[in-house]
Amino acid sequence: MIIKGQKISDRYEIIRSIGEGGMANVYLAHDIILDRDVAIKVLRGDLANDEKFVRRFQREALAASSLSHPNIVEMYDVGEDNGNYYIVMEYVDGKTLKQVIKKRGSLTLSEAIDIMLQLTDGISHAHDSYIIHRDLKPQNILIKDDGTIKITDFGIAMAMNSTQLTQTNSVMGSVHYLPPEQASGKGSTIRSDIYSMGILFYEILTGKLPFKGENAVEIALKHMRDPLPSVRSQNPAIPQSIENIILKATAKNPKNRYHDAKEMHEDLLTALNEDRVNEPKYVYPYPEHDQDDSKVVVAIKKKQESKPEKEKEDEDSTEEIVRQIEEDETIKKTNRWIWILSAVLAFIIVIVAAIFLIIPAVTAIPDVVVPDVAGYSVIDAENALKNAGFEVNVQTQKEESETVEKGKVIRTDPVAGRSIKKGSLITLYESLGKEIYVVEDYAGKNSIEVKTLLENVYHLSVKVEEKDGEAGKEYSQDEIIGQSVKVGTKLSEGDEIVLYVAKIYDSYPNMVEDGWMLEDVQSFCNQYNITLTVDYEQTSQYTPGMVISQSRAPKTPIVSGTTLKVTIAQEPSSGDDDTGRPPATDDPASDLLP
Repeated sequence: MIIKGQKISDRYEIIRSIGEGGMANVYLAHDIILDRDVAIKVLRGDLANDEKFVRRFQREALAASSLSHPNIVEMYDVGEDNGNYYIVMEYVDGKTLKQVIKKRGSLTLSEAIDIMLQLTDGISHAHDSYIIHRDLKPQNILIKDDGTIKITDFGIAMAMNSTQLTQTNSVMGSVHYLPPEQASGKGSTIRSDIYSMGILFYEILTGKLPFKGENAVEIALKHMRDPLPSVRSQNPAIPQSIENIILKATAKNPKNRYHDAKEMHEDLLTALNEDRVNEPKYVYPYPEHDQDDSKVVVAIKKKQESKPEKEKEDEDSTEEIVRQIEEDETIKKTNRWIWILSAVLAFIIVIVAAIFLIIPAVTAIPDVVVPDVAGYSVIDAENALKNAGFEVNVQTQKEESETVEKGKVIRTDPVAGRSIKKGSLITLYESLGKEIYVVEDYAGKNSIEVKTLLENVYHLSVKVEEKDGEAGKEYSQDEIIGQSVKVGTKLSEGDEIVLYVAKIYDSYPNMVEDGWMLEDVQSFCNQYNITLTVDYEQTSQYTPGMVISQSRAPKTPIVSGTTLKVTIAQEPSSGDDDTGRPPATDDPASDLLP
């Protein structure tokens, strides 16, 4: 038993308990050596007594300690002290996502997307290091006061999954977020984490879990067979693009999900773009259920018993699922022998027939090896595969790559070197290149300078086009007034961006010195779409109708839509001098006039 003030390994002094779970208890402790607060997780006794699990836990925890990402709780240490196996990790002063949802219900769309962007970014980093979490749920996501999320429990999730799969072919993870393939004991891939994140996204947006039942088995069955309830039916304000992300992430068939967390992250970045708000509902390209899955579902349904509904979200809720699956498999094995014996004669007949009829037909379609087209252009790769006798998927998939040039093929599915039937479908994965630049706001900057930077440093394709500026506003030569790509957009080498500069037709002439008349000014303004205002001044120094002043200085750039004010000479009234005043008289009183 761990108590306040106790020192673990003479280094970590226990301050207080901060949480209890099905696998470990969590304590706030102080690292005496490094003088910092830490969270220390101590395995519970039933797991600590399992030597195989302990070894796996230590190995997996050490592997997870290699992860370094702002959205993943950092693991500092793994050890044992007097039979207490522990991991030491970063202490996060905040609440779990589950606590936030219970308190607030559904979160706003912007909050939900922000959380999911951080989550997918962190999980993508883990997947790049070949680490699968396998137990993503709101209880394992911490939220700091500034909105930063931290994903925790990597080591325990991986170790527990490995142990259970090895010993009993069972699964782990909260049943409410359990991917169908884990529930059926088929193991986990990175797409299993994708499914759990899709369920998380659903819960964040609605404040509810998509599937409920009287027991864990019923809930797992719904994950395996039932379509996900529409998130838009609960909140019509949610755009179709957001629902499509959830549908794609929570597909029953892993082939219908995102390829990886990075792809899901990229989809989230553009989900609220105007061109995506009313996009068509996502349609699964592959069947959602195969024959084997349907058999398992039916078998479990026959065996489940009604139990009072419980609010239980720890991993032990899945043990009943596995037990019933295993029982069903035992029954099926017994029945299988009866079926095999009954079919032996028919099978022999089929074999004999195959020798004379079927085998020649099969051998007419030879197996061929998938050629390696990595590094090819898409067109060259298609031609190479077609020449080899394959059908190429016209919907080429695109992925980012740090090493493969943009527009080139990264890999194929099936992979190169695999022997498959001639005529099989091959999917090409085209490189998007490396993310190299995030677009800034260039308004007000010099187009020549920006173009030089983007072309020479970031190797983007930059065009500069003129467009009319805002009416009445002054612009300098080559000043940027707009851009074709939104601020924050990520561009790769070769991507195009258009910079818009104010359309400057010419420069203003010296209308006074050049002797312009009013009709000349009017023609000039019509030509350049300039608004003209005119004042008149009586003077004998200029020819009537001649420009004597202009509001736009000579050589100033002409901008369409702006205003020009000129003063035109007007012949003095009779008896007036060039100032417009009456002439002097012999009347003495006139001396008093101003």
